[in-house]
Amino acid sequence: MAIAGPIFLILNIAYFFLLAHIIMSWLISFQVLNLGQPFVAQLWQGLNRLLEPIYTPIRRILPDTRPLDLAPLVVFIIIISLRDFILPSLLF
Repeated sequence: MAIAGPIFLILNIAYFFLLAHIIMSWLISFQVLNLGQPFVAQLWQGLNRLLEPIYTPIRRILPDTRPLDLAPLVVFIIIISLRDFILPSLLF
C-alpha cells in the first residue's frame, strides 16, 4: 500500500511528460512550433533527453517504420495500462 502512492505519482508525471512530448512533436512536424526559438528548442531537447532512454529499448523491439515512430505510442499505452488498470487492481 505504501509503495503504490509514489508509483502512481511517478506514472502520472511520466504520462504528462509523454503527452507534452507527443503534442510538441506534432506541432513541430506541422510547423506550428519553430525549433529556431530558444525556449522551444530547450524544451524539446529537455523532453528528448528525458524520454529517449525509455524509447530506445522499445525501438529495438518494434519493426522499422521509418517515417512513423511508434515508440511513444507504445510507451503511452504501457503507462496508461499500468496507471489505470494494473495498479488499482493491486491495491484491492
